[in-house]
Amino acid sequence: MFSSRFHWDFRPNRITQAIAAKRRAGARLLDLTQSNPTHAGLQYPPEILRAFEDERSLFYDPAPAGALVAREAVAAYYAARGCDVAPERILLTASTSEAYAYLFKLLTNPGDRVLVPRPSYPLFEFLANMESVEVSQYPLAYDGGWGIDVDAVAAAVTERTRAVVLVNPNNPTGSYVKRDELAGLVRLCAGQEMALISDEVFADFSLSSDAARVRTLAGVEDCLAFSMSGLSKVAGLPQMKLGWTVVSGPSDLRREAMEKLEWIADTYLSVSTPVQHAAPRLLAAGEAVQRQICERCRQNLAVARDTLAGSAANLLAVEGGWYITLQVPRIRSEEEWVLLLLEDENVLVQPGFFYDFESEAFLVLSLLTGSAVFREGIARVRRRV
Repeated sequence: MFSSRFHWDFRPNRITQAIAAKRRAGARLLDLTQSNPTHAGLQYPPEILRAFEDERSLFYDPAPAGALVAREAVAAYYAARGCDVAPERILLTASTSEAYAYLFKLLTNPGDRVLVPRPSYPLFEFLANMESVEVSQYPLAYDGGWGIDVDAVAAAVTERTRAVVLVNPNNPTGSYVKRDELAGLVRLCAGQEMALISDEVFADFSLSSDAARVRTLAGVEDCLAFSMSGLSKVAGLPQMKLGWTVVSGPSDLRREAMEKLEWIADTYLSVSTPVQHAAPRLLAAGEAVQRQICERCRQNLAVARDTLAGSAANLLAVEGGWYITLQVPRIRSEEEWVLLLLEDENVLVQPGFFYDFESEAFLVLSLLTGSAVFREGIARVRRRV
């Protein structure tokens, strides 16, 4: 009766069951997986609520690409970061997840493929499957730092590959795309008539400096490219449901892509009027939230480095984003490590297999976690490891 898209196993896994049991027993868990900024103890400026006191929100005048006032605000966001993006190149969506869906509709036919990084956020397979698209992976290699092997990407291309997805910086490795990597990927995509899709939601959250890194693909000219971000991470406002996509590349391809994306968006018109009119003020007020997140992530990273120094847990190099990866001894599986920390230490971390790490054993922790909880939790991790 139901679509074959729903082929996943919805039963709770051992980790989910163990968490539920701990909470039923009233245990105080130190959750080092916090990903929701609205639950992270941040101070949100009152201007965020006042941003919705706009009479224009009472009128419905839909525009497929999004209200000009909101697109101009997004253009100003890029201008402040040294990137010239015209509002005509910006398409608004309710989220980056919706933007992926639009781009897969734009670029692929059922059965086509997109290339995604490994390890990375485990959402791609779900999003692609919902559009009847298949996912292939290309590896991120670690050698004191994470990098993209462009030759490995090229080797993964088939006649049905339509796009290469980048997460910049990657989640959870925190690695930015470098200029030489981007140059190779642009040549590859231009030669194979593929597009680049760049998920840049964590781009503002740098943990170190490096002149070789690329912050956004919004300036790409030689192949069709799409740069995505949104209020969820940029302003710590996932509940506001406003994302955007910047279309870049050769002018003829860019115009055609934008026309087709507007047609797709016009079919759904999912972005609410109030959040579009509030966008300029939300982006401005969100800068204070972003600063808090940056400061917390840097402080927690410093605590992690100090606490784990000389231990059996190897903190892998990280450049940006909200997460860190620990390589722990392979004396037990990742699942066993997570369950051990949960059962014996009341500490919750994520296993590397959630992010499709190719080997074991890796644990992923969130730097967004409240400072006191993070400090106590990472100390317990060290004690157990």
